[in-house]
Amino acid sequence: MSDTLIEPLLLDPSVEAKEPVVSRRRSTAIGWIRKPGLVIPVLIVLLAIGFAVAPGFFASGDPLSGVPADKLQGPSLAHWFGTDNLGRDLYTRFVHGAALSLTATLVAVGIALVAGSLIGLLAGFVGGVVDAVLMRIVDVLLSIPALLLSLALVTALGFGTINVAIAVGVSMVANFARVMRAEVMRVRGAQYVEAAFSSGAQWLGVLRRHVLPNSYAPVVALSAVEFGQAVLAVSALSFLGFGAVPPTPEWGSLVSEGRNFLANAWWMTTLPGLAIVAVVISAHRIGHEIERNNRR
Repeated sequence: MSDTLIEPLLLDPSVEAKEPVVSRRRSTAIGWIRKPGLVIPVLIVLLAIGFAVAPGFFASGDPLSGVPADKLQGPSLAHWFGTDNLGRDLYTRFVHGAALSLTATLVAVGIALVAGSLIGLLAGFVGGVVDAVLMRIVDVLLSIPALLLSLALVTALGFGTINVAIAVGVSMVANFARVMRAEVMRVRGAQYVEAAFSSGAQWLGVLRRHVLPNSYAPVVALSAVEFGQAVLAVSALSFLGFGAVPPTPEWGSLVSEGRNFLANAWWMTTLPGLAIVAVVISAHRIGHEIERNNRR
């Protein structure tokens, strides 16, 4: 094989990275285990996912029915989060509310990831007028506060968990588009991409073989960071009454229901709120660790 054929292969990081991928992943996993500060966030996120996947395993009670004689009871071994004004167990309602809240979060992140990646990919790879038009749209989205944009969209779409997820997802598209565009432009100017074009490769093949595999990692890391932000945004819209219709439990609506009882039943708002904060902070911690590993 001639030197002219060998050089592009050596310049392509996707070629030389094939062999050590398993060992690199194993060392990353070991590094995570050795960091005590990551153990608790991972356990919290896994527990929240467990709530959403199998709520009956963690709380076998009925989240919609209550015992009037047990209303407004404080936290105890029988009721970990206490009870509400209708005698319903708040822990049970929080566990069963995870299904709707985290489903909406995943839908929102999925919408932002797919739409933002496509916009950033086209803008960074095609360039020119396409880049200018798409990025001006992204600039407009970035100029509007995310929560305000979500409120405007969910007001236009109507109430409901899915509409909340769509609104939150659209409000996060600009962040994914900017990151994807920056990575695609960086990879697009690499020598191995220029060598691929010089050898006669079609743009679609270059995009699939060289550009995408070497530019998607930061976007995936961003999705982990945005997961926590999406949990907070979905809960905020649910708190404002845009989510599921009561008495269906959602994390934000649980906090909202306790506002009128703060004086004599502080646990109705405080404990679900602290649980949401724990999930959001844990997701941010994991996302930043993934982002830090990608930079190495």
